[in-house]
Amino acid sequence: MKTVLNVKTDSLIKEKAQSLAKHLGIPLSTVVNAYLKEFVTTGAFSVQREPELTLAVKKELVQAVSDVARGTAVSPTFKDSKKAIAWLNS
Repeated sequence: MKTVLNVKTDSLIKEKAQSLAKHLGIPLSTVVNAYLKEFVTTGAFSVQREPELTLAVKKELVQAVSDVARGTAVSPTFKDSKKAIAWLNS
């Protein structure tokens, strides 16, 4: 059986939560239900969010993937350390 829960919250928090839930592909009600179930089961609640990469790091990753795809900025494989050191010094 389902019921309606009315909760008062800050409008900005609600908008941000809806936006994040939409980004994750889930309705906000799923998030609220998950938190309520966790609270009832454990008697506690937690908040966790995976951090987002900075724009600079994203650009570096895109460049690295591009370099690998083109075979540039990637060292060759070596059978011994002398050849690797020689390549590094060249």
